[in-house]
Amino acid sequence: MTINVVQAALLGLCACLSSMPGLGGTTFGNYTLGRPLVAGLVVGLILGNVPMGIMLGAAVQVVYIALVTPGGTVSADVRAISYIGIPLAMLYAAGMGWTGAESEAQNFAVTMAATVGTLGTVLFYGTATMNLIWQHWGMNQVDQGKLDSLYLVDWVFPWISHIVCSFIPTFIICLMGSSMVQVIKDYLPMDGLAMKTLFTVGSLLPSVGVAILLKQVISKPVDFLTFFFGFTLCAFMHLNLIGCAIVGGFFAIMNYNIRVLALRPVAAVGAAADDDEEDI
Repeated sequence: MTINVVQAALLGLCACLSSMPGLGGTTFGNYTLGRPLVAGLVVGLILGNVPMGIMLGAAVQVVYIALVTPGGTVSADVRAISYIGIPLAMLYAAGMGWTGAESEAQNFAVTMAATVGTLGTVLFYGTATMNLIWQHWGMNQVDQGKLDSLYLVDWVFPWISHIVCSFIPTFIICLMGSSMVQVIKDYLPMDGLAMKTLFTVGSLLPSVGVAILLKQVISKPVDFLTFFFGFTLCAFMHLNLIGCAIVGGFFAIMNYNIRVLALRPVAAVGAAADDDEEDI
Protein backbone atom coordinates (compact mmCIF):
# COMPACT_ATOMS: atom_id res chain seq x y z
CA MET A 1 0.00 0.00 0.00
CA THR A 2 1.26 3.46 -0.93
CA ILE A 3 -0.12 6.98 -0.81
CA ASN A 4 -0.03 8.93 -4.06
CA VAL A 5 -0.28 12.68 -4.57
CA VAL A 6 -4.07 12.69 -5.02
CA GLN A 7 -4.64 10.59 -1.91
CA ALA A 8 -2.30 12.78 0.14
CA ALA A 9 -4.15 15.88 -1.09
CA LEU A 10 -7.51 14.38 -0.10
CA LEU A 11 -6.17 13.52 3.34
CA GLY A 12 -4.87 17.08 3.69
CA LEU A 13 -8.27 18.47 2.68
CA CYS A 14 -10.01 16.28 5.26
CA ALA A 15 -7.54 17.50 7.88
CA CYS A 16 -8.55 21.08 7.02
CA LEU A 17 -12.26 20.37 7.16
CA SER A 18 -12.06 18.42 10.41
CA SER A 19 -10.46 21.35 12.20
CA MET A 20 -12.32 24.26 10.59
CA PRO A 21 -15.42 25.25 12.57
CA GLY A 22 -16.46 27.74 9.90
CA LEU A 23 -17.17 25.04 7.33
CA GLY A 24 -20.40 23.41 8.45
CA GLY A 25 -19.76 24.13 12.12
CA THR A 26 -17.96 22.04 14.71
CA THR A 27 -20.71 19.40 14.54
CA PHE A 28 -19.79 18.48 10.97
CA GLY A 29 -16.08 19.16 11.24
CA ASN A 30 -14.34 18.66 14.56
CA TYR A 31 -16.92 16.46 16.24
CA THR A 32 -17.84 14.28 13.23
CA LEU A 33 -15.36 14.27 10.36
CA GLY A 34 -12.46 14.62 12.78
CA ARG A 35 -13.41 11.72 15.06
CA PRO A 36 -11.10 8.71 14.52
CA LEU A 37 -14.05 6.34 14.01
CA VAL A 38 -15.46 8.43 11.14
CA ALA A 39 -11.97 9.26 9.88
CA GLY A 40 -11.14 5.55 9.72
CA LEU A 41 -13.95 5.09 7.21
CA VAL A 42 -12.91 8.17 5.22
CA VAL A 43 -9.22 7.17 5.19
CA GLY A 44 -10.18 3.62 4.24
CA LEU A 45 -12.16 4.94 1.28
CA ILE A 46 -9.28 7.17 0.17
CA LEU A 47 -6.61 4.47 0.51
CA GLY A 48 -8.80 1.68 -0.84
CA ASN A 49 -9.01 -0.50 2.28
CA VAL A 50 -12.22 0.30 4.14
CA PRO A 51 -12.22 -2.67 6.59
CA MET A 52 -8.71 -1.89 7.82
CA GLY A 53 -9.49 1.81 8.11
CA ILE A 54 -12.60 1.18 10.19
CA MET A 55 -10.89 -1.33 12.50
CA LEU A 56 -7.89 0.90 13.16
CA GLY A 57 -10.11 3.97 13.48
CA ALA A 58 -12.29 2.21 16.05
CA ALA A 59 -9.22 1.22 18.06
CA VAL A 60 -7.97 4.82 18.10
CA GLN A 61 -11.45 6.16 18.91
CA VAL A 62 -11.47 4.32 22.24
CA VAL A 63 -8.51 6.38 23.43
CA TYR A 64 -10.01 9.71 22.38
CA ILE A 65 -13.67 8.91 23.03
CA ALA A 66 -13.88 11.65 25.66
CA LEU A 67 -11.60 14.19 23.97
CA VAL A 68 -12.89 17.73 24.40
CA THR A 69 -11.27 21.16 24.10
CA PRO A 70 -12.45 23.19 27.11
CA GLY A 71 -11.55 26.83 26.69
CA GLY A 72 -9.48 26.06 23.61
CA THR A 73 -7.08 23.86 25.59
CA VAL A 74 -6.14 20.70 23.71
CA SER A 75 -4.05 17.69 24.74
CA ALA A 76 -4.19 16.21 21.24
CA ASP A 77 -5.60 17.40 17.94
CA VAL A 78 -7.94 15.31 15.84
CA ARG A 79 -6.63 16.45 12.47
CA ALA A 80 -3.26 14.81 13.16
CA ILE A 81 -4.69 11.81 15.01
CA SER A 82 -7.17 10.96 12.27
CA TYR A 83 -5.55 11.99 9.02
CA ILE A 84 -1.87 11.43 9.78
CA GLY A 85 -1.84 8.74 12.44
CA ILE A 86 -4.42 6.40 10.87
CA PRO A 87 -2.95 6.53 7.31
CA LEU A 88 0.57 5.83 8.61
CA ALA A 89 -0.75 2.99 10.76
CA MET A 90 -2.54 1.53 7.72
CA LEU A 91 0.66 1.71 5.68
CA TYR A 92 2.59 -0.07 8.40
CA ALA A 93 -0.09 -2.72 8.90
CA ALA A 94 -0.30 -3.40 5.16
CA GLY A 95 3.49 -3.63 4.97
CA MET A 96 3.48 -6.21 7.76
CA GLY A 97 0.77 -8.22 6.03
CA TRP A 98 -1.86 -7.46 8.67
CA THR A 99 -5.55 -6.98 8.00
CA GLY A 100 -6.18 -4.54 10.85
CA ALA A 101 -7.99 -7.04 13.05
CA GLU A 102 -4.77 -8.09 14.80
CA SER A 103 -4.05 -6.67 18.24
CA GLU A 104 -0.56 -5.72 17.05
CA ALA A 105 -1.99 -3.58 14.26
CA GLN A 106 -4.47 -1.87 16.55
CA ASN A 107 -1.90 -1.25 19.29
CA PHE A 108 0.47 0.26 16.73
CA ALA A 109 -2.33 2.49 15.40
CA VAL A 110 -3.08 3.72 18.92
CA THR A 111 0.57 4.43 19.60
CA MET A 112 1.04 6.20 16.25
CA ALA A 113 -2.05 8.32 16.84
CA ALA A 114 -0.84 9.32 20.30
CA THR A 115 2.54 10.28 18.85
CA VAL A 116 1.23 12.46 16.03
CA GLY A 117 -1.51 13.80 18.31
CA THR A 118 1.20 15.70 20.13
CA LEU A 119 2.25 17.18 16.80
CA GLY A 120 -1.38 18.13 16.31
CA THR A 121 -1.29 20.45 19.31
CA VAL A 122 1.41 22.46 17.54
CA LEU A 123 -0.78 22.64 14.44
CA PHE A 124 -3.80 23.66 16.55
CA TYR A 125 -2.05 26.55 18.27
CA GLY A 126 -0.34 27.51 15.03
CA THR A 127 -3.74 27.84 13.37
CA ALA A 128 -5.10 29.87 16.28
CA THR A 129 -2.08 32.18 16.20
CA MET A 130 -2.43 32.83 12.48
CA ASN A 131 -6.13 33.51 12.90
CA LEU A 132 -5.27 36.26 15.37
CA ILE A 133 -3.66 38.13 12.48
CA TRP A 134 -6.92 38.11 10.50
CA GLN A 135 -8.96 39.05 13.56
CA HIS A 136 -6.69 42.00 14.33
CA TRP A 137 -7.03 43.19 10.73
CA GLY A 138 -10.81 42.70 10.93
CA MET A 139 -11.08 44.84 14.07
CA ASN A 140 -9.22 47.66 12.32
CA GLN A 141 -11.65 47.41 9.41
CA VAL A 142 -14.63 47.53 11.80
CA ASP A 143 -13.21 50.64 13.44
CA GLN A 144 -13.16 52.23 9.98
CA GLY A 145 -16.79 51.23 9.38
CA LYS A 146 -15.95 48.53 6.80
CA LEU A 147 -18.20 45.81 8.17
CA ASP A 148 -18.18 43.80 4.95
CA SER A 149 -14.57 42.88 5.68
CA LEU A 150 -15.78 40.54 8.42
CA TYR A 151 -16.85 38.08 5.71
CA LEU A 152 -13.20 37.78 4.70
CA VAL A 153 -12.17 37.26 8.32
CA ASP A 154 -14.77 34.53 8.87
CA TRP A 155 -14.85 32.70 5.53
CA VAL A 156 -11.74 33.40 3.45
CA PHE A 157 -8.67 34.12 5.54
CA PRO A 158 -9.04 31.07 7.83
CA TRP A 159 -8.40 28.90 4.78
CA ILE A 160 -4.89 30.35 4.65
CA SER A 161 -4.29 29.31 8.26
CA HIS A 162 -5.57 25.80 7.65
CA ILE A 163 -3.68 25.36 4.40
CA VAL A 164 -0.45 26.28 6.18
CA CYS A 165 -1.07 24.40 9.44
CA SER A 166 -3.31 21.53 8.30
CA PHE A 167 -3.13 20.79 4.58
CA ILE A 168 0.60 21.18 3.95
CA PRO A 169 1.85 19.16 6.99
CA THR A 170 -0.68 16.37 6.36
CA PHE A 171 0.09 16.30 2.64
CA ILE A 172 3.85 16.09 3.11
CA ILE A 173 3.83 13.53 5.94
CA CYS A 174 1.30 11.25 4.25
CA LEU A 175 3.03 11.50 0.86
CA MET A 176 6.32 10.50 2.50
CA GLY A 177 4.52 7.94 4.64
CA SER A 178 5.76 4.87 2.76
CA SER A 179 9.40 5.78 3.21
CA MET A 180 8.84 6.75 6.85
CA VAL A 181 7.12 3.43 7.55
CA GLN A 182 9.92 1.56 5.79
CA VAL A 183 12.44 3.28 8.05
CA ILE A 184 10.43 2.16 11.08
CA LYS A 185 10.39 -1.42 9.81
CA ASP A 186 14.14 -1.40 9.11
CA TYR A 187 15.33 0.17 12.35
CA LEU A 188 12.61 -1.02 14.75
CA PRO A 189 12.15 -4.78 14.25
CA MET A 190 9.03 -6.43 15.63
CA ASP A 191 10.97 -8.48 18.16
CA GLY A 192 12.97 -5.49 19.39
CA LEU A 193 12.58 -3.77 22.73
CA ALA A 194 11.37 -0.51 21.18
CA MET A 195 8.45 -2.09 19.29
CA LYS A 196 7.49 -4.29 22.25
CA THR A 197 7.40 -1.16 24.39
CA LEU A 198 5.24 0.66 21.82
CA PHE A 199 2.77 -2.21 21.63
CA THR A 200 2.59 -2.45 25.42
CA VAL A 201 1.92 1.25 25.78
CA GLY A 202 -0.59 1.10 22.92
CA SER A 203 -2.53 -1.67 24.61
CA LEU A 204 -2.83 0.42 27.80
CA LEU A 205 -3.91 3.69 26.21
CA PRO A 206 -7.56 2.65 25.58
CA SER A 207 -8.03 2.24 29.33
CA VAL A 208 -7.10 5.91 29.70
CA GLY A 209 -9.82 6.95 27.26
CA VAL A 210 -12.41 4.77 29.01
CA ALA A 211 -11.37 6.16 32.40
CA ILE A 212 -11.79 9.75 31.18
CA LEU A 213 -15.22 8.88 29.81
CA LEU A 214 -16.26 7.28 33.10
CA LYS A 215 -15.15 10.35 35.00
CA GLN A 216 -17.55 12.43 32.92
CA VAL A 217 -20.61 10.16 32.89
CA ILE A 218 -20.50 8.33 36.24
CA SER A 219 -22.13 10.40 38.97
CA LYS A 220 -23.03 7.66 41.48
CA PRO A 221 -21.85 4.06 42.07
CA VAL A 222 -25.02 2.51 40.65
CA ASP A 223 -24.14 3.95 37.23
CA PHE A 224 -21.37 1.36 36.98
CA LEU A 225 -24.03 -1.35 36.58
CA THR A 226 -25.06 -0.02 33.19
CA PHE A 227 -21.43 0.35 32.14
CA PHE A 228 -20.40 -3.20 33.10
CA PHE A 229 -23.57 -4.64 31.59
CA GLY A 230 -22.15 -3.93 28.13
CA PHE A 231 -18.98 -5.87 28.92
CA THR A 232 -21.13 -8.75 30.18
CA LEU A 233 -22.98 -8.85 26.87
CA CYS A 234 -19.70 -8.99 24.96
CA ALA A 235 -18.01 -11.57 27.20
CA PHE A 236 -20.81 -14.06 27.79
CA MET A 237 -23.30 -13.49 24.96
CA HIS A 238 -20.60 -12.70 22.37
CA LEU A 239 -22.46 -9.68 21.02
CA ASN A 240 -20.60 -7.14 18.92
CA LEU A 241 -20.80 -3.39 19.48
CA ILE A 242 -23.83 -3.03 17.20
CA GLY A 243 -25.70 -5.73 19.10
CA CYS A 244 -24.82 -4.15 22.45
CA ALA A 245 -26.01 -0.77 21.17
CA ILE A 246 -29.36 -2.25 20.11
CA VAL A 247 -29.84 -3.98 23.48
CA GLY A 248 -28.87 -0.74 25.22
CA GLY A 249 -31.44 1.12 23.14
CA PHE A 250 -34.16 -1.27 24.28
CA PHE A 251 -33.24 -0.73 27.92
CA ALA A 252 -33.11 3.04 27.41
CA ILE A 253 -36.67 3.03 26.02
CA MET A 254 -37.93 0.90 28.90
CA ASN A 255 -36.19 3.11 31.45
CA TYR A 256 -37.73 6.20 29.86
CA ASN A 257 -41.23 4.69 29.95
CA ILE A 258 -40.80 3.66 33.60
CA ARG A 259 -39.75 7.18 34.54
CA VAL A 260 -42.73 8.67 32.70
CA LEU A 261 -45.12 6.31 34.49
CA ALA A 262 -43.54 7.15 37.83
CA LEU A 263 -44.28 10.82 37.30
CA ARG A 264 -47.95 10.39 36.40
CA PRO A 265 -49.29 9.54 39.92
CA VAL A 266 -47.53 12.60 41.32
CA ALA A 267 -49.23 14.79 38.75
CA ALA A 268 -52.61 13.21 39.55
CA VAL A 269 -52.19 13.80 43.28
CA GLY A 270 -51.20 17.38 42.64
CA ALA A 271 -54.30 17.92 40.50
CA ALA A 272 -56.54 16.44 43.21
CA ALA A 273 -55.04 18.74 45.81
CA ASP A 274 -55.73 21.75 43.61
CA ASP A 275 -59.37 20.69 43.23
CA ASP A 276 -59.77 20.44 47.01
CA GLU A 277 -58.37 23.92 47.49
CA GLU A 278 -60.80 25.29 44.93
CA ASP A 279 -63.75 23.61 46.70
CA ILE A 280 -62.74 25.15 50.01
